[in-house]
Amino acid sequence: MKVLIIGSGGREHAIAWKVAQSPKVDKIYCAPGNAGIAEYAQCVDIKAMEFEKLAAFAKENAIDLTVVGMDDPLVGGVVDVFEREGLRVFGPRKNAAILEGSKAFSKDLMKKYNIPTAGYENFEDAEEALKYLREKAEFPIVLKADGLALGKGVLICNTLEEAEEGVKTIMLDKKFGSAGNTLVVEEFMTGREVSVLSFVDGKTIKTMTSAQDHKRAKDGDQGLNTGGMGTFSPSPFYTKEVDDFCEKYIYQATVDAMASEGREFKGIIFFGLMLTEKGPKVLEYNARFGDPEAQVVIPRLKNDIVEVFEACVDGRLDEIDLQFEDNAAVCVVLASDGYPVSYEKGYPIKGLDTFKDKDGYYVFHAGTAFKDGEIVTNGGRVLGVTAKGANLKEARANAYKAVQWIDFDNKYMRSDIGKAIDEA
Repeated sequence: MKVLIIGSGGREHAIAWKVAQSPKVDKIYCAPGNAGIAEYAQCVDIKAMEFEKLAAFAKENAIDLTVVGMDDPLVGGVVDVFEREGLRVFGPRKNAAILEGSKAFSKDLMKKYNIPTAGYENFEDAEEALKYLREKAEFPIVLKADGLALGKGVLICNTLEEAEEGVKTIMLDKKFGSAGNTLVVEEFMTGREVSVLSFVDGKTIKTMTSAQDHKRAKDGDQGLNTGGMGTFSPSPFYTKEVDDFCEKYIYQATVDAMASEGREFKGIIFFGLMLTEKGPKVLEYNARFGDPEAQVVIPRLKNDIVEVFEACVDGRLDEIDLQFEDNAAVCVVLASDGYPVSYEKGYPIKGLDTFKDKDGYYVFHAGTAFKDGEIVTNGGRVLGVTAKGANLKEARANAYKAVQWIDFDNKYMRSDIGKAIDEA
């Protein structure tokens, strides 16, 4: 088989690494890819949003399966373009990817089908939103830009002043562009956040092992929201009771709700859950693997990932016995100092070869490039260093040992990824 992967981050590197292990696959392409992905795949200079070019490339090169890693192309309808051309592709169509593409849509869906989530109101007019905040809101409260905003379009406001400023930022100043045309004002939930990824074939859903992400830039969950500074899997807070509840009221209910709406969902549903005192509730949905969640979940997957992708495409996921290793993994993101605001790029990265012969240690490239024959930094999040261990404490110790093997000039990381493990 020939496989094309669309994307250029650490998530796509993890997918490419896993696809390369499949005996079914003899050639992998990645568009546009990065310096790490180049080890497994031929990188193709086509951007993720150039749908027609991607489809033409897939036809010309007789690609058997395309895997879409990123949210923007899915929400934009890349799967529809590929299907129109008779190409096999893994991921939801545009009318299903709206589950991630519009927070207002997903909140309305949950309300309609009684899927547990926080109370909310949607606003298309800034004055209406301000009126609601001044007259009815209880603080703290959460403001969310409706559309895609690189994981950064969520503001937690402790006071009315902060909320007024938030409305201005999202709806008037359009800090997140058109993502802020609609605003979701949501009840603030307290509890543990847990991420659960799942494979879906339109009717059947099979969940993967749980994970927990760290969004804030600095230690102690301080600083600005980022795309994710590290993650661990499994979450010790995701108990059998929590799983049973979610199986009954959230997972299958979401797949069935989408089918009922005429929006058959095939691909990955990422459930962002909040474990509240009143039980688990859905914080958000994503329509693809999380990044960096993929970097701890995929290495623990026992199955041939290509077989699972194909089962989803063909609507026979019920035939797959999805299995994960009975261990743990921790990923620490090495970022460019100054991320997510401003940072320098182009620094040579040393020590990548150290991982070559080490079992259970991985380095997934997020923002890297080739320059004059060497690998240099090329983004805010540069690398995801993942390590396995028999349990979370061991995996965490291994990950923090492994980050020392890598060096570049403005290397920055959080020192407390997985600290919650100690409280479990």
